[in-house]
Amino acid sequence: FIDAEHALDVTYARKIGVNTDDLLISQPDTGEQALEIAETLVRSAALDVLIIDSVAALVPRAELDGEMGDAQMGLQARLMSQALRKLTGSIGKSRTTVIFINQIRMKIGVFFGNPETTTGGNALKFYSTMRLDIRKTTPIKQSENIIGNRTRVKVVKNKVAPPFRQTEFDIIFGEGISKEGDILDLAADNGIVEKSGAWYSYKGERMAQGRENAKGFLKENPDTTKQIEGEVREKFGLKAQEETL
Repeated sequence: FIDAEHALDVTYARKIGVNTDDLLISQPDTGEQALEIAETLVRSAALDVLIIDSVAALVPRAELDGEMGDAQMGLQARLMSQALRKLTGSIGKSRTTVIFINQIRMKIGVFFGNPETTTGGNALKFYSTMRLDIRKTTPIKQSENIIGNRTRVKVVKNKVAPPFRQTEFDIIFGEGISKEGDILDLAADNGIVEKSGAWYSYKGERMAQGRENAKGFLKENPDTTKQIEGEVREKFGLKAQEETL
């Protein structure tokens, strides 16, 4: 994990399910340093996944050495273009999955069309195998407290499968992606769990009223959750997950 933003909280990452024991963390000072580290790690073929967080924080050395307010046109775009030309071949040989996290910016003076763009120029858009647009939609509340966000992910580019598909899921603060929410939504959409008005029922027995209460029911009843998950997996032709001993 190349933390160019210097913002990773290891304790929180562990809390939401990240295996920090197998996580290697680097916090480079410049964009060049970050991308050189990335290339070295990819060439080593020792990693399965490499994450760079984020492209916006990959500041070129010349920009850091300059004065505040200096015009540095296109430095980051040139840096990314050069780095990706070198990285692409190495990634193909090593089979390492490289994930670049980016940020949205607004184009100035755009009156027609989408004014949004991403930092780092166009090279990353062209070289990437898959691009995901991730946005929070509505807050998830428990009583008056906001406990998470409903999140929408849209595939805006895909070289290995049909693009432009999208999905939604819950991200709960301090927990991560809600597995119970995913199981409930898929089960309800495929008739495994019956939904009548606000009530959710499974095999004729009422579970709870309201989606959040139904998620709570699944969390408190792991055997029922496992049974519903098994039916969902069977519906989509997936094998049930084996329990870890």
